Formats: sequence, structure tokens, C-alpha cells
Amino acid sequence: MTRWLFTVALLLCAFWFSLTSFSAVPIAPQSALHALWPGQPASIGEALVFNLRLPRALVAVLLGAALALAGGLLQALTHNPLASPSVLGINSGAALAIALVSAFAPVQLEGYPLTVIAAGGGGLSWVCVTLAARSHDRQRLILAGIALSAFCMAMTHIVLLLAEDHAYGILTWLAGGIAQVRWQEVWQLLPVMVVIIPLVLTQTRALNLLTMGDSAAHSLGVNIVVLRVGLSIALLLLVGACVSVAGPLGFIGLLVPHLARAWIGHDLRIMLPMAMLLGATLLLVADIAARGLGWPGELPAGVVLALVGAPCFVWLARRQR
Repeated sequence: MTRWLFTVALLLCAFWFSLTSFSAVPIAPQSALHALWPGQPASIGEALVFNLRLPRALVAVLLGAALALAGGLLQALTHNPLASPSVLGINSGAALAIALVSAFAPVQLEGYPLTVIAAGGGGLSWVCVTLAARSHDRQRLILAGIALSAFCMAMTHIVLLLAEDHAYGILTWLAGGIAQVRWQEVWQLLPVMVVIIPLVLTQTRALNLLTMGDSAAHSLGVNIVVLRVGLSIALLLLVGACVSVAGPLGFIGLLVPHLARAWIGHDLRIMLPMAMLLGATLLLVADIAARGLGWPGELPAGVVLALVGAPCFVWLARRQR
């Protein structure tokens, strides 16, 4: 219980600091507090918090929780501790799909269609990685994912060259970040999370059995095919919603499940909720760091995550050998 309270307190502190830190207009604590209550903002500070900082912090919480859950889910489904949406090419496939639509679609698509498009691109990448690996061998799966990620990113760069009018916007979005999000993105993410996250968490008992091996899980009454297909669809929708809002944020799905297991244990019934709390906290901290490092401008949060995540991925890969 103490660990849960500490993690929640850490999340709340990061959330509060994200509302008031690194602002061109000084934001008093009382202004931030008043902005959280219903009513018309009475000052510039309150308006800034309510219209910009609050939706940005909420999106960071939703994205971090969803990506951490997706990473833990993917690691459980593949029996591979190095699996994550970014490593296995799901993020890059989703990003390529959205880049293609943004550059060449005859009409501008917004909101939920982008989630479906991103989920479709990520799903196609996931199928390609699975077929290329042809087994659950850890090294083959990771190598296939890295290779497909490189291919998708190369194709995305070709799209940038062919669609010069949209290149800057796509390139900024590809860096990964939440600087431009508003309340629209909160309402875009929230229904997806509210529906999918509880459905995934209801399957944690079956996932625990699946970690014992497919044969053991089947003998204990788990329908392996239905479980894998259903959770894969949920995973792709989660990742698609995140990519459509903030671009291909990497490494949260890889690192956070490991942190949660070290902090709370391997039981997925408690590990996945803890991973969601830690993922939300990590993305909030990364967004604050991105503002601080680039002040008075700011860096994309995806850059900060990559600076931390790349060395950690190398360390994890070496430890799993």
C-alpha cells in the first residue's frame, strides 16, 4: 500500500508542477488551483492553465498510461521482455500510415479516423514482424521489429520529400510531443481509454496464465487464439490513438513495465495498473524536462524520452543475452 501511495503522490506532484512550471506568464499556485474549478477564468494565469496547461497535462497522463499498458501487454503476449510498440515497429507503422494520409489524402481527416488509420498501419507492421520472425524467438522478433521500423521510417522520409508542403508539420509531429494539444485531443483520447483499458485489465488473470506458456494456459482453460486476437486489437487501438495525437513516442512501453515489475512484482493484476501510473508520471516528467531544457522555447518530449530510453534499451538488451 505504501508503494501505491508513493506512486500516486509522485504523479500528483508531477501533474501540479506541469501546470505552473516554465511559463512565460508567471502562474501563481492559487491561479492554477482556481483554474481546476468550473467557471470562467478570472485572470491570464487561470486562462493559461485551463486552456493550455491542464489539457496538456491530462493528455500526458492518458498517453503515458496507455503506452505503458501497451508495452506490458505486448511483453506478456510475446513472452519477450524487450518487446514494445516502438521496438517491434508498431509505432513506426502507425506513423507511416498517418504521414501518408496527412500528405496525400484528398480531404483532411481528424479525430477518430486517424486513430483507426494509425491502428491499421501499426497492425500491418505487427503482422509483418510476426511473419518475418516465424517464431517466438526473442532475437528474431526484435531484429525483425528493428528492421521494419527502419523501413517504415525510411518510407516516411520519402513521403516528406514527395510532399514538401506538409513536410514541416509531419516532421514536427514525428518528433513526438504534446506541445500543441488542447481539449480536443483530451476528448479524442478519453473514450478510447475508458473503453479499452478496463477491458484489458479484466483479462489479467488469463494473461498471468499465458506467461506460464501457451500449453499450460490452454490446459487451464484459456482460449489462446481469442485472447491473443482480442488483446492485439486492443493494443493496436491504444497505440493508434496515442500516435494520432502525439506522434510515435518511444521507449515508455519498453522501460515502464520493467520499472513496475521491479517496484511491485510480476503479477499482471497489479503490475499493469502500476505501470500505467509510472508511465503517466514518466511522460509528465519528460514533458516538463522538455520545457526546461529548451527554455524559453521547448523541445519535443519524444526527444527527451529517446535520450533516456536508448541507453536503457542497450542495457536491457545486454542483460537479456
